[in-house]
Amino acid sequence: MDVWLGKEDGITILEECKKIYPTLPILMISGHGTIEIAVAATKKGAVDFLEKPLSIEKVLQAIDDLVKSDQKNSASDIKLEYDEILGNSPAIQKVKFAIAQAASTNARVFIYGENGTGKELVAKTIFKNSKRKDSPFVEMNCAAIPEELIESELFGFTKGAFTGATDSRIGKFEAANGGTLFLDEICDMSLSTQAKVLRILQEQRFEKLGSTETITVDVRIIAATNIPVEEAIRDGKFREDLYYRLNVIPITIPPLRERTSDIPLLVDYYISKTLEENNLLSKKIESEAVSILQNHFWPGNIRELKM
Repeated sequence: MDVWLGKEDGITILEECKKIYPTLPILMISGHGTIEIAVAATKKGAVDFLEKPLSIEKVLQAIDDLVKSDQKNSASDIKLEYDEILGNSPAIQKVKFAIAQAASTNARVFIYGENGTGKELVAKTIFKNSKRKDSPFVEMNCAAIPEELIESELFGFTKGAFTGATDSRIGKFEAANGGTLFLDEICDMSLSTQAKVLRILQEQRFEKLGSTETITVDVRIIAATNIPVEEAIRDGKFREDLYYRLNVIPITIPPLRERTSDIPLLVDYYISKTLEENNLLSKKIESEAVSILQNHFWPGNIRELKM
């Protein structure tokens, strides 16, 4: 659907369609200079948008992606394996529902959470319950790779592409073809690399460093950060257009201090797991100790609790 439909406003029609057919996947089309409107459309429920001028290849690829996503099943109908995503608090239930929604589609996901909240675990849970579960799951921590190496890691390189490139190597995008690529701490990625990632999202193709040969890929992106993205955008450190391309399904993981009612369950689980792994007898933690844990600030969140 075009965002401009003569006298009609495409976004208004989109809203009406989603009210009547909430699970209907809708792809919006935006002309040059109307990206803000198209971005607003994704917030209103559009699965994605294409920018004009259109090519038949882009349209067919987008339609194929929507068909594969199979959004006919609602998130509540899906039986998921949540692994260590434990808790019954409203905050964590909201996360579980978002995971179910993400697992039922092929849409991109943007996860926000403080360090130690379990962003990687959420990404893997989405993957394990998605239709891509039998395909590769490739992960990369953008903060752990030097800026001068990140593009070679993402896109791969040919022999002789740069000093030290003694052999050709595939990158993360090619390794994840048909599956899912988890880009952790994506806000640490340079603006120039962000632009290249944006191009892949738009065209589903790229070139290795040192090569002119185009490689076509089908990769689902799950991105994550511990930095408030809106601040990074305001500071000019993250591309707004890339953010809205990735933020189709946003998931915010609450810090542990905001879900203290889950701490008894978490403590029991991790104690039992540790005792079992070490062939020790089962033990219970005293209620006074649990109360102390519930009053702790937990700057390291779940990671700190597990330690």
